[in-house]
Amino acid sequence: MKFSIVIAVFNKEKYIAETLKSVLSQTFTDFEVVILNDGSTDNSEAEILKFKDPRIRYFSKENSGASAARNFTIRQATSEYIALMDADDYWYPFYLEEQNRLLSEFPSESVFATATEIKRNGKVFKNSYSLQTIGTDAVVVDYFEASQLDSVLLSISTVLKKNVFEKVGWYDTTIKSGEDTDLYVRIGLKYKIVFSPKVCATYIVRQNSLFQRVKNLDEKANFEAYEPFEKNNPALKKFLDLNRYSLCILAKMEGNKAAFQKYYQKINPENLSKKQQFLLRQNKTILKYMLKTKNGLEKLGLRLGTFK
Repeated sequence: MKFSIVIAVFNKEKYIAETLKSVLSQTFTDFEVVILNDGSTDNSEAEILKFKDPRIRYFSKENSGASAARNFTIRQATSEYIALMDADDYWYPFYLEEQNRLLSEFPSESVFATATEIKRNGKVFKNSYSLQTIGTDAVVVDYFEASQLDSVLLSISTVLKKNVFEKVGWYDTTIKSGEDTDLYVRIGLKYKIVFSPKVCATYIVRQNSLFQRVKNLDEKANFEAYEPFEKNNPALKKFLDLNRYSLCILAKMEGNKAAFQKYYQKINPENLSKKQQFLLRQNKTILKYMLKTKNGLEKLGLRLGTFK
């Protein structure tokens, strides 16, 4: 089969059924679904087991965290091409068909992605990418140059050859938030990305867990391992500075002055907008208030992975 769709599930009983329906409704049907119940304490398993499609391969084990769970599903995959998918998002029926088209048109490449949209508070917005021109044709891009607004790689819109993990490494199990972005940096250092501007997937922000995800700075990716590479790669430097900006904002909201200074001193201010520079000068109270307001993430310009 052409694709192995990998899904790790932890306490997604309200969403996993709709996600699986979007996967099983694909117009391109040559795929398997490798799905792991990663120690859910809700009714996620019951929701998954309602689906009897023979293409589904179901696994269940004790909770090991997002990174380890993703690594497990990928290792069970039997196809050459891995299609990443989160347990609470949505594919349009033509998603895999579009990915298959990219594979056919760019047979020598290894990493493929489509444009996405984001749904928050019932409203849908198209993501924006730092591409000089974006028409209707797929393009081969540098990850860092193309991802200085929204990332061209997301865990709902990326297909990659399984051997990419053998070359760049797996999800880092020591990172609890931002582990996907950490992986994308490693991919971007070794591979170009085939990117389709066609919107094929919807990333859904779940407000009920937003604040839980931004509280613990120590568990987030810090990207220190990639500092030696940024000296000769301005696009990587700017990409990392934008993520350091996010870490600085989170440090301020935690009242962690040492962490703020640690990341702030590494940032080239020219890589930040005037608004971002202004926000770095604000105190914790103002930043927390802004985060709680409607579309607070956009106002703060936070990047570091996802804040579901």
